[in-house]
Amino acid sequence: MDRSVIVDGPGAELVGTEPRGLVDLRGAAGESFTVRYPADAVVVVSGLPGSGKSTLLRRWSARAPRAATVDPRAVHEACAAVMPDRLPYAVYRPWARLEYFRLLRRSVRRGGPLLVHDCGSRAWMRRWLAREAARQGRELHVVLLDVGADTALAGQRARGRWAPRRAFARHRRGLDRLLGALTEHAGGGAVTPVPEAVSVLLLDGLSRSRAEAARFGPGPS
Repeated sequence: MDRSVIVDGPGAELVGTEPRGLVDLRGAAGESFTVRYPADAVVVVSGLPGSGKSTLLRRWSARAPRAATVDPRAVHEACAAVMPDRLPYAVYRPWARLEYFRLLRRSVRRGGPLLVHDCGSRAWMRRWLAREAARQGRELHVVLLDVGADTALAGQRARGRWAPRRAFARHRRGLDRLLGALTEHAGGGAVTPVPEAVSVLLLDGLSRSRAEAARFGPGPS
């Protein structure tokens, strides 16, 4: 299994370069680390609602100002800002989703490094992103947060924002299937159950907090 990450901190040493295949850092303790991707990579951060995707993306985008970030929450808030307060989100959810996909398509076609917030349970979304990126000679990489349903629900409670119960259950089933396939594959080489992605980085709550930054471009010689 390729554990291609760069470890930061006092006395840090170069452990690898860009992740390839399945990189499972669940349960791995140690120093903070930086993941390095190609200069124009599309990186999808996935996990259950409340698993910490937005927190990780904010931290990574602050350290990678060249990378654009697409977060459906920002689209939701922009749509809500132009809607009457009394109108529930469920009424205009289809419009918000359409705007999210439009923003995502524009962002991919614009080129350059891109961080994408997505639940990860929709394989068709990854395949579409991979095709769009491949047309430009770019790579798709996936970061999957495996923190468990209880931790994700606690994250929703902490932020005061809840995913609909049916949507959460649907995402949980999809991610459980994907995580099961990835766990069975561990150590099985570069071809993973997510063939559209050049790499899949598995993080749990511990390694998520250590994932200090993502860098786009060539590493040190």
